[in-house]
Amino acid sequence: MAANYSSTSTRREHVKVKTSSQPGFLERLSETSGGMFVGLMAFLLSFYLIFTNEGRALKTATSLAEGLSLVVSPDSIHSVAPENEGRLVHIIGALRTSKLLSDPNYGVHLPAVKLRRHVEMYQWVETEESREYTEDGQVKKETRYSYNTEWRSEIINSKNFDREIGHKNPSAMAVESFMATAPFVQIGRFFLSSGLIDKVDNFKSLSLSKLEDPHVDIIRRGDFFYHSENPKYPEVGDLRVSFSYAGLSGDDPDLGPAHVVTWLPRGRH
Repeated sequence: MAANYSSTSTRREHVKVKTSSQPGFLERLSETSGGMFVGLMAFLLSFYLIFTNEGRALKTATSLAEGLSLVVSPDSIHSVAPENEGRLVHIIGALRTSKLLSDPNYGVHLPAVKLRRHVEMYQWVETEESREYTEDGQVKKETRYSYNTEWRSEIINSKNFDREIGHKNPSAMAVESFMATAPFVQIGRFFLSSGLIDKVDNFKSLSLSKLEDPHVDIIRRGDFFYHSENPKYPEVGDLRVSFSYAGLSGDDPDLGPAHVVTWLPRGRH
């Protein structure tokens, strides 16, 4: 099993209490009336949505039935019959792309429809928990703020923390996530449209076990590349990078056979 390094950080927290006067009878009545009105409107809106959704479902079912009646299955995916041009064609076959997708910064190269680089930063994360209670005729709200360090793929703006001192995060990542997509994808002689390529999203994690450390300041541990002096005990601002792919194109000795898919593109070549 691939090692997933992280440190056990010390939990930090502090508590703030805010006091307000207890609401009067008229204020509570106003809040109750407002809630009843909102509930009634939501109830009426639900009837409208049910009615319109049923109409759309019927229209979609009719369109699908009409489309399926026009579908043709060619004798071979390795030739395009002129009489099928512009028609709905049902094809099954292995994906094929024109070139490898790669990230040379990390030495990753593979035949696939999509290659995704996922970057996470070790950051401070603020958690807020609140509770209200009545004491001496006053309503008090107690808010407990706690801080932990975690791997996160999005930048957490520590300026929004209740207490930024001692919990400051970097404002940007030195390496960003990205996804490379093959410009041309085929099944036999049939080219997939950009809309069909977008639907190739069966991502699988890429094992990095056979790759070397790409640079002296990047360390591979398990299925992650770490931008860290010590991946076992990361510091705030350290990065880790992983990869995944979708739509394997062509047989690969490590990843397995090419992915076989079925589609209904309009006949074109």
